[in-house]
This record gives sequence, C-alpha cells and structure tokens, in this order.
Amino acid sequence: MVGGVQFREAESGKRYDVFHTDCAARDVVDHVTSRWGIWVLISLRSNDLRFYELRESIQGISEKMLAQTLRALVQDGLVRREVEPTTPPQVTYGLTEFGRDIGEPLKELFDRITGRLSTHGAAARDGEGQPRRTSSR
Repeated sequence: MVGGVQFREAESGKRYDVFHTDCAARDVVDHVTSRWGIWVLISLRSNDLRFYELRESIQGISEKMLAQTLRALVQDGLVRREVEPTTPPQVTYGLTEFGRDIGEPLKELFDRITGRLSTHGAAARDGEGQPRRTSSR
C-alpha cells in the first residue's frame, strides 16, 4: 500500500490494462478527469488550501461534490489532508508528490487552452460569447 492507495501490480514487463474495469490506473484517471477533479488539482498547484478556500476558488462546485472529489483524490494518493487539532478542527488540503506529477501536465493543458482562447477565442466567438457556428455548405 503506497500513499493510501493499493496499486495492482502488473506482471513484470507488462503495463496496466487501462481498458479493463478492474485496473487501478483507470480508477485514478477517472477521478482526475472527473468534472471537478481537474479543478481541484489545478487549484492546489500553487499552495495548500482549506476546504472553504477551495470551494471559493472553484466556482459552481457544491460542498457535497467538493467533499466527494477530495475524498477520492486523497484515497488515490494525489491530495493530502492535514487536520490541525483545534476547535473546530482546521483541515488543509495540498498536493502530494504524485499529485504534483499529475497536476503539472494538467496545468500545461489548461495554460494552452486559455492561451489559445485569449489569442484566437475572440475571433471564433459571436457577440454573446457563444462559439460561432460555421456552415458546412
């Protein structure tokens, strides 16, 4: 068991079968690419945040979905959860080394998308911010 996660060992020299439903790597990918998983990882890339700070940084996420997403990412070993023994307890979340490794390419992807939108997005959108439809004729 490593970082709270039990990884299924692949036979020596073989890779995980990510297309198999029992593949541990597939579960992690599902959590990272879930609707909110990517936003949690991107939000935590700069510094550790408390629950309410995460909720405020990710607009549109409910407390329930944030709690579920954090629970899955902690279980996968991507996010660490630190509880300070105060009244009430203060809980801080941050990326583990594995989470930073996974988060870096996501940040690069996010930066490419936002960079592309800022340079080309205005020309590809109509006046209401909606993608402009092109005719196939």
